[in-house]
Amino acid sequence: MKSRFWIPIICILSLAARAQDTGPAADAAGVPKDRDTILQLQIFMDNHLFCPGKLDGAAGEFTYKAIVNYNVSRGHEDIYNWSHALKEAEKEVSVIFAAYRIKPELTTFVNDQLPEKPEEQIKFPYMYYRSLEELVAERFHTDEDYLALINPGKNLAELKVGDIVVVPNVTAFRIEDVKAMQSFKSDPALSANTIIVDTTERIAVVYGPDEKLLAAFPITPGKPEFIPIGTWEVKTMMTTPSFRWDKQFLEEGVRGEEAYQLPPGPNSPVGIIWCGISKSGIGLHGTAMPRTIGRARSAGCVRFANWDAIRLPTLLRPGSVVMVR
Repeated sequence: MKSRFWIPIICILSLAARAQDTGPAADAAGVPKDRDTILQLQIFMDNHLFCPGKLDGAAGEFTYKAIVNYNVSRGHEDIYNWSHALKEAEKEVSVIFAAYRIKPELTTFVNDQLPEKPEEQIKFPYMYYRSLEELVAERFHTDEDYLALINPGKNLAELKVGDIVVVPNVTAFRIEDVKAMQSFKSDPALSANTIIVDTTERIAVVYGPDEKLLAAFPITPGKPEFIPIGTWEVKTMMTTPSFRWDKQFLEEGVRGEEAYQLPPGPNSPVGIIWCGISKSGIGLHGTAMPRTIGRARSAGCVRFANWDAIRLPTLLRPGSVVMVR
């Protein structure tokens, strides 16, 4: 059972190089060249929990890895071939863009005065989005650069209630639906699932007890010296956590005397959910900077984009095995 868990991870070890391939080999694998087709595929993959990272219509590293894991989950032997997913995406995702109108209630989650320094952030009750642009980008699993690309001529920095924005037509991450301090208990089915965190490939994959691959997410692992290699267990799961910001701990892995207890919110360093594991102080959690997933390093934890992190309780619960390699 354990050896089969590693199959998709082994299969994607060469993808960092493949992700830069724009020559004949990429064409032979069925990789499209136009951004709209790639976006259509990314939306399809995201909807099916084989997540490509931020939606941007670009065939980047995590889109390639999503394809591999999707093909493995569906039993396709030619795991680098895009054509299987492209055919399904064409049938399922007929509209790739949507028009989204800014609703008044969203302003509750925005405050452009939120400071950058933790010693000043503790004066605020919530770690707000700093702009409606930031909120809309995260809501539709993308970033501000791609929003600007698909909204030419619109000043997104000046968005206001009632404005209409073109967005990827993906299932939205609705910050208003995240319940405060919601705790998730063990579950007979979900607690039997396993998550494998591959810190080299920066991918977390979820398996069912029947060894079926259920989902795959891009991640940012901890610094190499702090990565908790081994087998652990999910112990707690809770939304809207506060966060103890400790500069010494983040840099050296040793608890310092000076720290700041930051309030909850989407711009918290741990995002909108915390999944603590049996390794003390370590958890799977969201992030304030989804565009850096896969690149920037955290102290010792495992970061997901908020739109992916909020889906973890649908796949894992306390009791789930966490294998870090």
